[in-house]
Amino acid sequence: MAMASSSSASAAAARGGNLVEEWSGRVKALEAGFRKWMAEQPTHIEAAVTTAVGAVQGAALGGLMGTLTADGGSPFPTPPPPPNANPQAMASFKQAQALAGGPLVQARNFAVMTGANAGISCVMRRIRGGEDIQGSMAAAFGSGALFSIVSGMGTPNPVANAITTGAAFAIFQGGFFMIGQKFSKPQSEDLYYSRARSMLQKLGLEKYEKNFKKGLLTDQTLPLLTDSALRDVKIPPGPRLLILDQIKRDPEFGKAR
Repeated sequence: MAMASSSSASAAAARGGNLVEEWSGRVKALEAGFRKWMAEQPTHIEAAVTTAVGAVQGAALGGLMGTLTADGGSPFPTPPPPPNANPQAMASFKQAQALAGGPLVQARNFAVMTGANAGISCVMRRIRGGEDIQGSMAAAFGSGALFSIVSGMGTPNPVANAITTGAAFAIFQGGFFMIGQKFSKPQSEDLYYSRARSMLQKLGLEKYEKNFKKGLLTDQTLPLLTDSALRDVKIPPGPRLLILDQIKRDPEFGKAR
């Protein structure tokens, strides 16, 4: 009886593990398909979808932060504005509200900020052919300026304050971008896999970059890739089909250099 119970438990655990792996594989396949679809869309479609996704994520984050910092639960609640306050005092009060508002206020503010950043970043990547410091700073400036306008931080001079806030966001983002580049310089050997890496990222298949390196499938071999070559480096059938289809469709990866 004990052995039977142990066998049943092991079988149930194995089925549970297989189900988790199956659902994980389905989610990854859907994500890869979505990324591939996005890469094939015109700029305005990709920007609109990216903006919407970024706004939803920002709204969720802002709502959570607003719940945690709401006046009712904060040890330092935002005081009400004094009667007959001058414009400078009202501006300070608006800034405090923007940074310590309730869930709906924070959800709105963060949705605008993250959505604008994601959308502008998407457009700049399409225009400039990749992510760089100029595109990153432009996205930060736009998101900072819109955050200032929507949150009401610009009282009594909203235009000047929007420009100042956008510039501050851009400077900080530019600094972070340069620091990130300094600490993430690719190794010299990675230069031989730049196009392969870019293709895998578009398809959501970044984890197979190590397979390409193990099989010495450099950028020069991309136009020559076959199903058997990908199978030899242990890439599963589904990802193999996506990779070969991308090489056939996209001249950037299908031509020799």
